[in-house]
Amino acid sequence: MTKKEKYEDLLPQIKSLIEGEKNTVGVLANVTAALRSTLGYFWIGFYVVRDKELQLGPFQGDVACYHIPYGKGVCGTAWEREETVLVDDVEDFPGHIACSSLSRSEIVVPVKNDAGKVWAVLDIDSINISEFDETDREGLESVASLLSSLG
Repeated sequence: MTKKEKYEDLLPQIKSLIEGEKNTVGVLANVTAALRSTLGYFWIGFYVVRDKELQLGPFQGDVACYHIPYGKGVCGTAWEREETVLVDDVEDFPGHIACSSLSRSEIVVPVKNDAGKVWAVLDIDSINISEFDETDREGLESVASLLSSLG
């Protein structure tokens, strides 16, 4: 199955996990589980905007950083820019926050509420350089769009 086909199969599943559910933490936990079981990346999780910083939310993978400041690292940069940030090699990203030395490439997608304000970011790390591409960007932005009603 191609990566694009995986996302096409995944989106209806994620939509069904969200529909009618008000338990935001539970939804984010199930979405990370669905993404990890389908895509298999090293680390998949959410950081949620709280107290003017990103705070660790539900995730699948190794231990992670608890707090990320606005505009710092890949996650904080995606929040600040309000757009997806795709990094082929985290060693080349100025100010990268290394929660794990195993992470080599990363994609971070802002999750916006219905008013267009970022309320979380979806962070995915790989142990491989240049793991992520436009298929990931499109698929993960679609996932983030499905989550807009929770913010």
